[in-house]
Amino acid sequence: MELFGGLMVMLWMIGFFLTVIWFILPFVIFSIKGRVEEVLNRMERIDERLSAIEKRLGDIKPSDS
Repeated sequence: MELFGGLMVMLWMIGFFLTVIWFILPFVIFSIKGRVEEVLNRMERIDERLSAIEKRLGDIKPSDS
């Protein structure tokens, strides 16, 4: 009977741990989602700036020296 009591304590501890993770995980996921969206916006702006630089460099005619 003592083994059953110890097993119940172990199951209770595992259940408590999983419950804590269940409550914390959405906040972690949503904070990561916000960061990923911010990085994506930054990368899009960088890509636009690089495209503008490439266009300017393509418009420059080499001098005939």
